[in-house]
Amino acid sequence: MSTGPPNSPALGTSRPPGRRPEWAGRNYSLLTAAAVVSNLGSQGALIASAFAVLGAGGDSGDVGLVAAARTLPLVVFLLVGGALADRLPRHHVMVAANSLNCVSQGLFAVLVLTGHAALWSMMLLAALGGTGTAFFSPASEGMLLASVRGPQASRAFAFYRVAMHGAGIGGAALGGALVAVIGPGWVLAVDAAAFAAAGALRALLDVEKIPRREGDKVSLLRDLREGWQEVIGRSWLWSIVLQFAVVNAVVGAAEAVYGPLVAEEHLGGPGPWGTALAGFGAGTLLGALAMTRWRPARPLLAGTLCVLPLALPSAALAVPLSAVGLFVVMFVSGTCVEVFGVSWMTVLHQEIPEDKFSRVSSYDWLGSIAMLPLATAIAGPVESAVGRSAALWGCSGLILLLTLAVLCVPEVRNLRRAPGAAAVPVLPAPEEGLPETVTTPGGERPGA
Repeated sequence: MSTGPPNSPALGTSRPPGRRPEWAGRNYSLLTAAAVVSNLGSQGALIASAFAVLGAGGDSGDVGLVAAARTLPLVVFLLVGGALADRLPRHHVMVAANSLNCVSQGLFAVLVLTGHAALWSMMLLAALGGTGTAFFSPASEGMLLASVRGPQASRAFAFYRVAMHGAGIGGAALGGALVAVIGPGWVLAVDAAAFAAAGALRALLDVEKIPRREGDKVSLLRDLREGWQEVIGRSWLWSIVLQFAVVNAVVGAAEAVYGPLVAEEHLGGPGPWGTALAGFGAGTLLGALAMTRWRPARPLLAGTLCVLPLALPSAALAVPLSAVGLFVVMFVSGTCVEVFGVSWMTVLHQEIPEDKFSRVSSYDWLGSIAMLPLATAIAGPVESAVGRSAALWGCSGLILLLTLAVLCVPEVRNLRRAPGAAAVPVLPAPEEGLPETVTTPGGERPGA
């Protein structure tokens, strides 16, 4: 196995002395800037789309259908997106996906602004946006992992998430306020512009020094089979993916369907709900900052314990707490779940080969969102059958039960950080006299 210098700069980059850390190379900086721009727009758009449905005369069931239409294409296309991202230049896949998201959100905005937003058209455009995300997410994670190296990898991931979640705070708070002041249509238009700007930044990524992959020499089915083998061969990986299949489903139903309804009836509308989501974003920011310093010896154990507070927001909505109380609960859960997010990303970076990053990421994403379309679609009927409060308490109970079950998996409790915290793949550039295709340890995870 070939390795490069342990403190080499990020791939495809060079670092001007004294200007930025070694791990913050050109590609890393571009990826971070693009994530900030797109997150600013998308956080507000999540609020805007829900209130656009309600503003068009829809009810909780209609909000759930639009949310399900957005997530269903993820289930259908994620595996193909992951396999293609390990075959094609990842930045090309990312730019194409951003372009599709820009078009779909732009059309959504036009329909809302002109008063022609029918339920079927909102579902169709949401589905197009979800298709773009299905191809974007595995390519984005693979590109980020391939752009970071050296013993400071976990710190690089934490700062990336600090920037991303910092943008989420502003995006959610500003989005909720703008929906209340100027309406959801203009917020959706801003999101379309943000996708255009982020795609332009990602088009500037330098991939000349990233080792070329062999994916174009084998079948797509074989690519998918290899990714599947990587997943099922690790009990810690498939058990946590299964856990989040349910956790993300109930959290998604609570936040996409029940949250806006509780806000409308008890908290004062989209403004307080946007502030509550910003509280979650502020918590993730604090958690990411903490993870720039804290490197738990058993990252999966620490991270999984921090999933337990994800049960709090659903319980707070079930009571319901005041806007201030909900903000505090969301802040605490955001802080804790970010400990999981950085820990998971570091462990995947440590354990999964670079040439399989996107495929494993696609299985991770697929498992994590597989039940989300069903959960959001049935959220309305479940509310009608058992009541909103009972449905929300059920969400909290499922999160607690599944997280405790995952803690029973020995590998989750015992997997340790690599010696020296050098939990990164070392990917030498071709001009260093090493093979163009190098398979070395590495890996990652998207947050909850």
